[in-house]
Amino acid sequence: MNETPILFQHLSPNRRHMRIAVVTETYPPEINGVAMTLGRLVSAMLARGHQIQLIRPRQNQAESPVSTQQLEEVLQLGLTIPRYDGLKMGLPAKRALLQRWTKNRPDLVHIATEGPLGWSALAAALKLRIPVATDFHTNFHSYSKHYGIGWLKKPIIAYLRKFHNKAQCTMVPTEGLRTELTACGYRNLLVVQRGVDTQLFNPSRRSQDLRRHWGAQPADPVALYVGRLAPEKNLGLVAASFNAMKQINPATRLVMVGDGPERTALQKQHPDIIFAGARRDEDLAAHYASGDIFLFPSLTETYGNVTMEAMASGLAVVAYNYAAAAQHVRHGHSGMLAEFDDASTFSHMAAELAHNPGLTAHLRATAVDSAAALDWEHIYQQFESILLQLVSTEDCNDPQTGFSFESN
Repeated sequence: MNETPILFQHLSPNRRHMRIAVVTETYPPEINGVAMTLGRLVSAMLARGHQIQLIRPRQNQAESPVSTQQLEEVLQLGLTIPRYDGLKMGLPAKRALLQRWTKNRPDLVHIATEGPLGWSALAAALKLRIPVATDFHTNFHSYSKHYGIGWLKKPIIAYLRKFHNKAQCTMVPTEGLRTELTACGYRNLLVVQRGVDTQLFNPSRRSQDLRRHWGAQPADPVALYVGRLAPEKNLGLVAASFNAMKQINPATRLVMVGDGPERTALQKQHPDIIFAGARRDEDLAAHYASGDIFLFPSLTETYGNVTMEAMASGLAVVAYNYAAAAQHVRHGHSGMLAEFDDASTFSHMAAELAHNPGLTAHLRATAVDSAAALDWEHIYQQFESILLQLVSTEDCNDPQTGFSFESN
């Protein structure tokens, strides 16, 4: 017999289903970790019977909002983000949200991004005394130096801290990030990990035809990078590591999957790199599984979903020892970890894998086993439980929950 979880013991039956307003500047079919994660969480909450009001910028002029009994899309005006093709920043909308939520009040507001639309939602929810949860998905303060606004780093840090500290809780993907943000003055942080779809990302999708298209023989090492081709991703180290691998094994190939403002320059500088462009769904999964070694030297991740997708696909990961890699990769067992920003060691590890196919094969096999434990269903349950706690008036001031609805 299934026992009622302790979390729900103080909840009245009519609180088991919530009306959740989700506010975000990015959402599928846009391709990035925030959109992917949020799309999965929204779908899971709908499957559990909750109602979702999804508030986001209109992705194109022809787009029409979805409206069903369970899902109501509210499309707002947005501006294209400079040097970030395909994404928009939502414009302020506090007055419109106040009117909408006064007429039809949600149980809770969940804010995934901290732009003007997110700030408007936060201000409106606080004014109406609606519980608020936020996500910390992106290290915008770390991005600033890559976009010519490094002088804004401290104001950005202060803004993000003020934003998140006004919420009842902020969800972060790793314990390491919680420790870092706590030291910076953030409060009410909860670790909510991310999962990986092992039905989609798995070694069975390996394609010899795709490898032949890349010019790789069955035994040739293929290195892979998946992600945005942008300054904050440290792509110079991907190219440098590839050169080190080729010196050890000239048959090595490098495939870069993704698009972004750096693509044109990279193609001119490195004609020996294969640029596959943006891929999605089964096509993306086949690209992952057809590689052997995953190079991910980014220094600006809060998590890095691609790390887990690569592991689930059977790739030997080379990454820095932080974010998702620090949490899920065991050095020398399921991947290779260099200390943060140690570029020389990173390149050396990549070259070692090009030289040692036995080690690469071992890491690939154990990576798949490690990723298999990251079931999305557990993450969905954790996310739902946190939201249920937040809307429970009986638990909101219980010191055991760690939540408080006092104003900040």
